[in-house]
Amino acid sequence: MARTTDGDGTPVPQRLLAAATRLFAERGYDRTSVQEIVEAAGVTKGALYHYFGSKEDLLQEVYARVLRVQQERLDAYANADEPIEVRLRAAAADVVVTTIDNLDDAAIFFRSMHHLSPEKHKQVRAERRRYHERFRALVEEGQQGGVFSSATPADLVVDYHFGSVHHLSTWYRPDGPMTKQQVADHLADLLLRALRP
Repeated sequence: MARTTDGDGTPVPQRLLAAATRLFAERGYDRTSVQEIVEAAGVTKGALYHYFGSKEDLLQEVYARVLRVQQERLDAYANADEPIEVRLRAAAADVVVTTIDNLDDAAIFFRSMHHLSPEKHKQVRAERRRYHERFRALVEEGQQGGVFSSATPADLVVDYHFGSVHHLSTWYRPDGPMTKQQVADHLADLLLRALRP
């Protein structure tokens, strides 16, 4: 049976994902071999196939792990006992911060998503849709309560915000003029201003 950790206690699946993420970001998914991933992770192919059925499974997990974190955080903001504008602003800023924290994952996914099989592509899209629908529900809650303008349909408001989020990997740099929190605050404020009645 494959070892679950290495000498420093890092679980093998995490090592494999870290190696795959770095290599996919540097070389591209299609130009990275399974052998290169296992060598970079310091494990055998058997260990990789013990945890992941294929290189494609690694690609899917690169994105899915970020989306799981974002979904948990969005659910917590959505369920908080706060006014709707506070909850929406917090959720809008958080998705920016968590995306910047995982820029390689986001870049890899949008560059390599077409390599997923139709079934895996469908699974990822369903998970993303669930996130977007939960976010949209916050916008709709504010619109129905008269706190937000309903002049723009909630779907378009959500697409507007996530278009900005998905574009982050093309321009944001950690050593740039703005911190991730400053970018998150600006984009969240833009969203709230767009919804002002």
